[in-house]
Formats: sequence, C-alpha cells, structure tokens
Amino acid sequence: MTELIAGAQGAIQGLFGPQYGPSAWVVAKSLAGIVMVLVPLLLTVLYYQLVERWVIGWIQVRKGPNRVGWFGLLQPIADAVKLLMKERIVPTGASKGLFLLAPIIAVAPALGVWAVVPFAPGWVIANVDAGLLVVLAMTSMGVYGIIIAGWASNSKYAFLGAMRSAAQVVAYEIAMGFALVGALMAGQSLNLSAIVARQGGAYGLLEWFWLPLFPFFLVYLIAGLAETNRHPFDVAEGESELVAGFHVEYSGMTFAVFFLAEYANMILVSVLASLLFLGGWMSPFPASWGFLGAQSILWLLAKIAVFMFLFLWVRASFPRYRYDQIMRLGWKVFIPITIVWIVVTGVMMLEPLASTAPFSIWFGK
Repeated sequence: MTELIAGAQGAIQGLFGPQYGPSAWVVAKSLAGIVMVLVPLLLTVLYYQLVERWVIGWIQVRKGPNRVGWFGLLQPIADAVKLLMKERIVPTGASKGLFLLAPIIAVAPALGVWAVVPFAPGWVIANVDAGLLVVLAMTSMGVYGIIIAGWASNSKYAFLGAMRSAAQVVAYEIAMGFALVGALMAGQSLNLSAIVARQGGAYGLLEWFWLPLFPFFLVYLIAGLAETNRHPFDVAEGESELVAGFHVEYSGMTFAVFFLAEYANMILVSVLASLLFLGGWMSPFPASWGFLGAQSILWLLAKIAVFMFLFLWVRASFPRYRYDQIMRLGWKVFIPITIVWIVVTGVMMLEPLASTAPFSIWFGK
C-alpha cells in the first residue's frame, strides 16, 4: 500500500511539474480520501434502511422485504430509483428558494463532519487537533435545515414539527455536549485519534472510557436518539399527530436528501460512541493475546454495527414519548446528571486518586 501511494504521488507530481506537483498531490489525496469515505457511507445508508426493515420484521415475527432481487437485496436500489423518478412538488405559497435549500443545509453537515472522523491510526481525511470541537459544531448545524424546511413549506404541520425539533435539539445538544466534555477530560485532547489512543493498553476493554464515564455513555446514547429524531423521540415527525412533521411537503429527491441526512447522523452517533467510549479500533482483549489483542478497523466496525442495531431495536420496542416528557427528560434529568459527573470526573483525575488503582488505569497515563 505504501509503495502504491508513493507511486501515485510521484506520477501526479511528475505530471504537474515541480511548481504545481506538490499542490496537485495534496488535492488528489484529499479527493481520494473524500471518495473513500463518502462512497461506503452512502452504500451503508442505502442498505441500512433495508436491514432496518428486516430487523423490525424479525422482531414483529414477520418477513421484511424479500421480493426485489435475491432475498430483497435490490430493494434499496428500487427505492432509490423510485425517488429519483418522482416529481418534486413545491407547495403553493412556499418560499421556493428556502424550500429547496433546506435539504442541502440538513445534509451538508451530516456529510462534512466525516472529514475529521478517524477509522484507524492515520485513516482520516483531516486529522485536526480540535476534531471533537468540529464534530460538535457541525452536528449542531443540521437543525437549521429542519427549521427552514418547516417554515418555508407554508404548512402548519411542518412548522409545528420544526419547532418541536428545534426545542428538542437544543435540550439534548447540551446534554450530549456535556457527555463529550467528559470524554475530552478523560482523553485530555480534542483530537479523536488521541482520545482513542489513551484507551489502549494491557487491560483491553477495562481501559476503555465506558467504565469511568458510564453515566456519560448512557446519556450520550439516549441523547443521540433524540438528536437524530429517532424513535422514541421522533415527535418532530410524529405520524399520528403531524402526518410527517417537517418534511410533510417534500417528495422525490428532496425527501431522499433528508432521509440521507438522518441515517448518516445515526451512523455518526454510532461511530462517535465507539471512538470515545469503547476504544475505537482497540481490541477488547489484552495486548498479550496475540492477534486477538491487536488493533484493527474490524473492531471499530463491529462496535459500530452493535450501536446501529441498537437504533433499530429501540425503534421496534418502545412507544413514542409525549413532547413534555421528552423536554423534562432532557432539561431536568440528563443535564443535571452530566454536570454532576463532570465534577466527579474532575475529582477522579486529581492526585492522589489519579495514580491509585483503579483510577490509574484510565487517568494515570
């Protein structure tokens, strides 16, 4: 692989000459990284919804999609073609420019944030020192697309859904941010790769941050469900009350773009939970166990798959919360819990606690 990269670098620099060669290589390397991240992400989103229908069918003791292709494997392709061929309708009285801009505002942060997400040592498009800060900033921007979609649609159902979503995101963004502050304190860095590196060691999964930061871990997972407007927190698009919420007036590809943003955010929440609390690409087994204890992207993918399944299991198992229950949980339960545990984490990191067992496993490095 190293020889292949070196050969490509030499070919590009030779093609553009000594003056423009280095700049051309940087551009080509960045574009290749973007393609290598976005193509698997889009394919995962495409087939994640198929797996969702299979899992929900299995939980409800029925069959999921199984007609299009072998065992229904071509169903996502058929759905994508259907959405591409559908007419895009702009409601009468809607603000057309904002109506069409809203899906782009929703999906751009959901895709752009992947630039700072590492998948293995060195496997990241932009290894910035403030990666966690970039993640927080980008993920908080998606709600603007939802608000604009609700307002520009000129529909009371869409507007109500957008207002619910805005209030919900504000409440749970704070709780999620405090949970990530805990991971930042334990990792002593804003760089995601550095936070993962501090979870490696001789004890395997006992060194991961899920153990000392368990309240943060639980709050992050539940707040992740609320942030992505997934069941049981999907009051922004409550079918029984608001028809389809903020995207009730969208059809065709504009609806598909909102769909893409939602599922990309679900995958992102799963990836961040794996990186910040479950050691990322670190093995759950001690390093002395040979190949089982070795770092690998396969460990990261396995952890991500567990969290992605958790999203689907929760959707099939829990009823939707009332709007007031969601607000009370966010403001009166999660935020106080995270504030208290930030103080507890700070105390655990102080001497002499940080250098005594078991705290030295996580904070004594």
